Amino acid sequence: MLTLCSLIVDMKYSVSDIDKIVNFKSWSDKQKIDELLKIDSMIYPNLGTESSVKEKRQAQSISKRIYRLIKKIDKTLGETLLVNY
Repeated sequence: MLTLCSLIVDMKYSVSDIDKIVNFKSWSDKQKIDELLKIDSMIYPNLGTESSVKEKRQAQSISKRIYRLIKKIDKTLGETLLVNY
């Protein structure tokens, strides 16, 4: 069973690694997309009611950047994520 604690422990990569992840030669496209989405999923829980507008916009900007990188790997999925954002 997957718990929140195991998700946090398994986070080996962060926002600063997203460009590096896309360029990994030994990873499959699925692995890259999974890791990028995992990073994206951790952005919003870290925002709170006291987060500034600037912090919220920055989170949105990072998500869009991740979705654009996913689009380079899987055009259909990336476009779907961007359209539905």
